[in-house]
Amino acid sequence: MRVLGGLWYSSAVRDSILELAGVTLVRDGATLLDGIDWSVAAGEHWVILGPNGSGKTTLLQVAAGYEHPTCGSVRVLGGTFGRVDLRELRRAIGWVSPALAQQLHLRDTTLDIVVSGRFASIGLFFESPTSDDRSRAAELLEIMGCTHVMERPFGVLSQGEQQRVLVARALMADPRLLVLDEPTAGLDIAAREDLLAALDVLTHAPGGPTVLFVTHHLEEIAPGLTHALLLCGGRVVACGPKGDVVTAELVSTAMGVAVEVLARNGRFHAVL
Repeated sequence: MRVLGGLWYSSAVRDSILELAGVTLVRDGATLLDGIDWSVAAGEHWVILGPNGSGKTTLLQVAAGYEHPTCGSVRVLGGTFGRVDLRELRRAIGWVSPALAQQLHLRDTTLDIVVSGRFASIGLFFESPTSDDRSRAAELLEIMGCTHVMERPFGVLSQGEQQRVLVARALMADPRLLVLDEPTAGLDIAAREDLLAALDVLTHAPGGPTVLFVTHHLEEIAPGLTHALLLCGGRVVACGPKGDVVTAELVSTAMGVAVEVLARNGRFHAVL
């Protein structure tokens, strides 16, 4: 057992998905992450909360092997940074962010966009997907509620549909860890709720990947997310089961503004 941000939290090393110990990242003289201790066990799904500039995206980039800490140790999916081939490790990690949609070919069909996730490629120029690959992509689009846009060009989809398609694409490689970096950014309420509903199905699916979900908004914490990490200024404010972390006191500390936290029907809401 150990204490993080005033909360007791434990994890079994043998079931570990992610272990960060004393992780600090300094870039151009600025400390982006400061002494981060964080453990994620199999079967847990996490929301990462914090204000702009708190280090949320940087933390995920470290977890996915795209950033190296200045000091501290990182162990992901059983591989310790410095001792593991990060190129191989990243194949077991799915990444979704609004910026990814801008890199894809807008004229490609939605089905091809999802299939390309099998090869981690932008387009299918040199790859040779099988009929099984296409069947798998169709199944994932059904899970994400996007069967009706399967044959449409990706560029004509709504932003909400594109985000759900990107999640399906990330799942094509059967990742053990799925990182969602503000996937609801820019979505209207209906599109956001569609995405969160699909996420809730995913977090309850047997054998599905561990999910790390970044957001600014308490109302976007889907019921299937089990744990929460609060960041402020690159430091952990609190870390543990979401019911213990998403409280008025701790959220107010992290966000720098006094808020009341309401819980209703498995969802949270912040009121100033």
